[in-house]
Amino acid sequence: MTRRSASDFGLTLALIGTCTLVALSLRPYVTATNLVMVYLLGVVALASRLSRQVAVIASFLSVAAFDFFCVPPYLTFRVHDYEYLLTFAAMLAVALVISTQTARIREQAATAARGESRSQTLYHLSRRLAGQDRAFDMARIAAEYAAEVFQGCVVIFLPEEGKISFAQRSSDHLPISRGEEPVAQWVFDHGEKAGRGTDRQGDSAALYLPLIGAREKVGVLAFVGDDEAYAGDQTNLLELYAHQTATAIESAHSQYAAEAARIQMQTEQMRSSLLSAVSHDLRTPLASITGAASTLRSQGEKLLPETRQELLESIAEEAERLGRLVSNLLDMTRLESGVELRRDLYPLEEIVGAALQRMERQLAHRPVITRLPEHLPLISVDDVLFGQLLVNLLENATKYSPEGTPIEIEASSDGDAVTMDVLDRGPGFAALDEQRIFEKFYRGRSDGARGAGLGLAICRAIVQAHRGTIEAFNRTGGGAVFRVRLPLESGR
Repeated sequence: MTRRSASDFGLTLALIGTCTLVALSLRPYVTATNLVMVYLLGVVALASRLSRQVAVIASFLSVAAFDFFCVPPYLTFRVHDYEYLLTFAAMLAVALVISTQTARIREQAATAARGESRSQTLYHLSRRLAGQDRAFDMARIAAEYAAEVFQGCVVIFLPEEGKISFAQRSSDHLPISRGEEPVAQWVFDHGEKAGRGTDRQGDSAALYLPLIGAREKVGVLAFVGDDEAYAGDQTNLLELYAHQTATAIESAHSQYAAEAARIQMQTEQMRSSLLSAVSHDLRTPLASITGAASTLRSQGEKLLPETRQELLESIAEEAERLGRLVSNLLDMTRLESGVELRRDLYPLEEIVGAALQRMERQLAHRPVITRLPEHLPLISVDDVLFGQLLVNLLENATKYSPEGTPIEIEASSDGDAVTMDVLDRGPGFAALDEQRIFEKFYRGRSDGARGAGLGLAICRAIVQAHRGTIEAFNRTGGGAVFRVRLPLESGR
């Protein structure tokens, strides 16, 4: 008899004895058949606390105690009035039904409580793993939480090229011998549990469970605890825990693979777009420069001065265009690699003036209207980069709006940010172009305008480096608006 069984049996005898004392005190005043209720209450009390087997034993002991102490002749099991036999049978039947049903209800409640506890455990595990995107971080968090829940040491081993290594684990502490590494490898290879508390390698120091997701095996969980921790319910919960952890790690693997595939696809698209830009936007000005230079070299003395001047201007213009394209490519690479801003406080009108001076030749045949308030607050920017942003926006306006139409620059402040608009009277944007116009190498309806599609992408990168926003939308009455919003607190 185990210690718990002896304790339960002692409690049963004590409660039946207590019921007997109560019945003896009531015996002079109450009929014997009514004393049956005292014992039935005792049976219900035992069934609500102890196992079904103990409740059944209590039912038989109650009938015996009732016969011995409450039915004449007392202190003997003999019965003079055989009608009491019916009472005994009814009492035993009622006691057995009550004890059995009460114990069953208690067991069902305990089962429901265990199920709720399992659900809560798995829910908290999911909460702790949420937001993690690295398999190692998930393994570490899951192992730490499992150690709290199961009151033992938990280590998760992650595979490396299909092999389990105790060096690749979730914790710096290793509670088991390295000699058990083959057991963990066997569990990973076969997808079955082994180790302590199982039929396979039962002499091991730990219980090893495979971490199996929906499609792949992602590792092995090792658990070291006391003997009670390897009971059936605990092991089942630990297996559910391992499956939940495996599913989360597998999901992280899938997300990583999907992200890698997306990046690879974007890289291929970028390479294709870059090759297209290089093949067209570099080859065209080079061909123009080569043609003009060859003409000047072979027929320079025969050409009219006006023609030679036109060819020289063509060479200069195409070389300048080629320089801008190479500069944009270099700027885009530098911004994406994380350029360090050299910020200081500048008046916006100073940056606008410098940009207009740089664009003087391109803007020679069109009016430029500026509306900059006198008391506009200073902005904290890298003046070189922010000036390049404005130059790119002005170049875009000159490309996509008819010659002679005005370009407008407006600015305002609401106390939290400075907003700058660059407006033109071009054709505006086609449907959905407002969202895609800032993508690298994307060009909307060009109407013959040349470019690699990098200028606006550089604008967005510059604005984001300053923690601002940039957007584009069609202008009322025709044309486009580019709006840059720069928070004032970003520079403080």
